[in-house]
Amino acid sequence: LWNSFAIAGASSLLGIFLSATAAYAFSRFRFPGRRAGLLAFLATQMFPGTMMMIPLYLLLNYLGLLDSMAGLILVYATTSVPFSVWNLKGYFDTIPKELEEAAIIDGASQARIFWTIVIPLSAPAIAITALFSFMTAWNEYILAAKFMDSELHYTLPVVVNGAVGSKSVRWGDFAAGAVLVSAPVVALFLGLQRFIVGGLTAGGVKG
Repeated sequence: LWNSFAIAGASSLLGIFLSATAAYAFSRFRFPGRRAGLLAFLATQMFPGTMMMIPLYLLLNYLGLLDSMAGLILVYATTSVPFSVWNLKGYFDTIPKELEEAAIIDGASQARIFWTIVIPLSAPAIAITALFSFMTAWNEYILAAKFMDSELHYTLPVVVNGAVGSKSVRWGDFAAGAVLVSAPVVALFLGLQRFIVGGLTAGGVKG
């Protein structure tokens, strides 16, 4: 249970940090390759995640991060970036630029504008994007099963799958594991429900 919390929490935080900074750059700045970058992020969503399994395995093996929580965190964080960038960029586009221009006149730097103006105003979109990133990492099974060899590093879905044998299923263990997998997600939804209504559609339209 701790492994799943640590991996899902760290990957969602890292993914949101990378996605928010990238989305802000795509939303506010004009630079060569901007459109190509956005289209590249969009194109990655057209392919199933299992296509990346072998390249990711080889990459983690090269970096020495196989069978480690850090390797899985890195994979989950980076694979969540394309969706998160598009969702957050759509929300950043709706924030009036006049607020940032007023801050610039007052002497604020671009970094201060981002952290003290844009991020607080984007709380609904960031919360719902972080929730989806957390859920994706929390429920993911295939990569965790393939990249983790030590039982000490198993995530909860991998442990729950251990109740399914080749000839029998330990239904009691399986049901208990299913409750453990579901409970934190339900608790997060209840805790963030005030953000969900606005956050779900926050990046969906422009204007």
